[in-house]
Amino acid sequence: MSWLYLMIFIPFIFAIFVPFIYKLFGTRIHTGWFVFFAPLAVFLYLLKYIPMISKGESVHSKLAWMPSLGINFTTNIDGLALIFGLLITGVGALVVLYSIYYMSKEREALHNFYVYMLLFMGAMLGLVLSDNILVLYVFWELTSISSFLLIAYWYQRKGSRNGAQKSMLITIFGGLAMLAGLIMLSMMTDTYSIREILSKVDLITSHSLFIPAMILILLGAFTKSAQFPFSIWLPDAMEAPTPISAYLHSATMVKAGIYLVARFTSVFGGSAEWFWIVSSIGLITLIYGSINAVNQKDLKGLLAYSTISQLGLIMSLLGVGSASIYFGYGDESSVYAFAVLAAMFHLINHSTFKGSLFMVVGIIDHETGTRDIRRLGGLISLMPISFTITVIGSFSMAGLPPFNGFLSKEMFFTSMITVIESPVFGMESIGLLFPIIAWVASIFTFIYCMILVFKTFLGKHRPEKLDKVAHEAPIGMLIPPMILAFLVIVIFFFPNVVSEYFLQPALIAVLPGFAAAGGIDVEISAWHGWNTELFMTIGVIVLGAFMYYYLRKWSRIYSYYPQVLTLNNFYNQLLAGMEKLSSKLTKQYMTGFVRDYLVYIFTFMIALLGCSLWLSKGFSFNATNDAPINLFEGGAIVAMLIAALTVVFSKSRITAIIAVGALGYLVSLFFVIFRAPDLALTQLVVETVTAALFLLCFYHLPELRKEKSKVPFKVVNLLISLGVGVIVTLIALSVNNHRLFESISYFYEDSYTLAGAKNIVNAILVDFRGLDTMLEILVLSIAGLGVYTLIKLQLAGREKK
Repeated sequence: MSWLYLMIFIPFIFAIFVPFIYKLFGTRIHTGWFVFFAPLAVFLYLLKYIPMISKGESVHSKLAWMPSLGINFTTNIDGLALIFGLLITGVGALVVLYSIYYMSKEREALHNFYVYMLLFMGAMLGLVLSDNILVLYVFWELTSISSFLLIAYWYQRKGSRNGAQKSMLITIFGGLAMLAGLIMLSMMTDTYSIREILSKVDLITSHSLFIPAMILILLGAFTKSAQFPFSIWLPDAMEAPTPISAYLHSATMVKAGIYLVARFTSVFGGSAEWFWIVSSIGLITLIYGSINAVNQKDLKGLLAYSTISQLGLIMSLLGVGSASIYFGYGDESSVYAFAVLAAMFHLINHSTFKGSLFMVVGIIDHETGTRDIRRLGGLISLMPISFTITVIGSFSMAGLPPFNGFLSKEMFFTSMITVIESPVFGMESIGLLFPIIAWVASIFTFIYCMILVFKTFLGKHRPEKLDKVAHEAPIGMLIPPMILAFLVIVIFFFPNVVSEYFLQPALIAVLPGFAAAGGIDVEISAWHGWNTELFMTIGVIVLGAFMYYYLRKWSRIYSYYPQVLTLNNFYNQLLAGMEKLSSKLTKQYMTGFVRDYLVYIFTFMIALLGCSLWLSKGFSFNATNDAPINLFEGGAIVAMLIAALTVVFSKSRITAIIAVGALGYLVSLFFVIFRAPDLALTQLVVETVTAALFLLCFYHLPELRKEKSKVPFKVVNLLISLGVGVIVTLIALSVNNHRLFESISYFYEDSYTLAGAKNIVNAILVDFRGLDTMLEILVLSIAGLGVYTLIKLQLAGREKK
């Protein structure tokens, strides 16, 4: 039996104990040492699946949740899920280790930090391992909520609050759109299982909901993975502490959208719409992020836009690779499938070099007190280890050998050239734009990588501009980025090991049509001869170095771009406009007059219920089988009418309260007539208490003032009151004549045998619906405690005065 689903719960279980550990040990032992074992344990457990997954197999586990609704907590691990699972836990363990030395146990609320971190980690694991689309959505939204908490960790800062709000609004919007798309998929396939959905591709592609479902799911993926134009939330999220940035924005959260696109490529891929949307948005995001990264003055801002750029690169590869389905998994399709392999490879490489760079930037900030590039420089002699790690990570991101980014960048160029050599979906005319955009974006990537290295570590050291005396970080803080930098180099020299055990299984998971062939035959090597890709790389280096050298002269062009046309300005204007519109609309109906609110409620009730029953022809009743009304019952009804009219036309509050009480007592009389003495006693007690409370409350109100009301005012009141009375009466009469289902009263007739109760009402309240009664008592208790607290606070305030 597989305990895979249990691995998802481990972070949540650890999160429960974190506050107690923090309170128990306080500042004596860093809470991170306890948290560190959660991702480490899951990472080591997932390693055992590598031999099995590398053979093209997958592992499933199931935990019953709501089986009657077809919703179970089913998990599935294949090549794609394994890569993400290992990244989530492996990088997570390194980030936790890094945070132990980065986050001060004396000054930081570490219990909050690690609870949020573990919640996010568990949500990401649940997202990538889930086989149920509804469970996937639950974890998807949990990642948005937990990332909101992480980004707003330093909530005292306005920037942190704004960044968290922006990320929440954009990703939640995408999540809701994705939910609608997933529901459409379940409607088309009559299943919630992702594996079963993937097996019914023919049914989906021929359905009328194919395009709407595709667009909605892509909205979710694009917002989460910061694709253009939704990328504006990622730079603002850099207000979070560096460990959070290193974890969320290099290895995990921003990769969730990549996972979603990869997972559903076999469903929507092969269509021109999917190809053009995914590849085009990816390329636009790639060049948008790389161009903006060059203009950043903050190191984390530079890394934020570089992350946007790299995510666009991976997304464009998935879009291009989806064309392989169009060719039917033949030899020609393997040319495009190569792009999917490249996407998975760069996914791994990006997590290694970008994770190490985020950590180094955090070290620079931690040890110098600033991330402003204009204040930095000359740190190479003071922070040699950090400089070495930065060189490895930056040169890998720039696509230079001997680092893993060079290999996946060459594969990226190869995939972009493919669209020219083997055009599909009308690319004959504009296919040349793909490699051109890729090449131009790579030049800007080279430039901002050089900025990161040379502007920070070379040049003149200016200690007077730093907030701290610069020095190298402690070894504990350096170990995690050193491990990632080491992997950057190891992967470069042993790429085919990664391909055999990770990339090929992931390719089969994304494009299951290649399962029979065991993937595609690819030999990853650093030297391919003097081909187009190599000449493109040489051009990137030459032109990139030239542009970097003259950066000051041409970078002024950024200042000419009007700020009113920026995406952030559009977002701010949209948010401000929505707030103004909602405020204006709210003021139209929130008048502060209770009568108006009752008019809205009752008018809506009359319209909704009246129209629904009229259209469904529900207004019908037959009184032939009803029991006759005797003189005593008729007299009680007349008395109730008189009491009700007295409440309406009374000019004294005391008279109205007494009339309401009399009406309640008359209702209890009917309970006696219909042989329900316990209900009658309950009604009497309730009416007595209610009347007393009314008298107590109204005693403190000002006297009634006689004001002349306009005729339309009274007419509206009359019409609404008559309408409500008529609708409720007709519904009551119609319900008695429409029995769509067999009555459940027969079940309660055997209450003595089932519950040992001689009173059927007591049996229903205490036994059959005991949970409802308990919750009602709980609500009343909470309300009572609230009232008691308010009274105590008011009395305490008076004593202070």
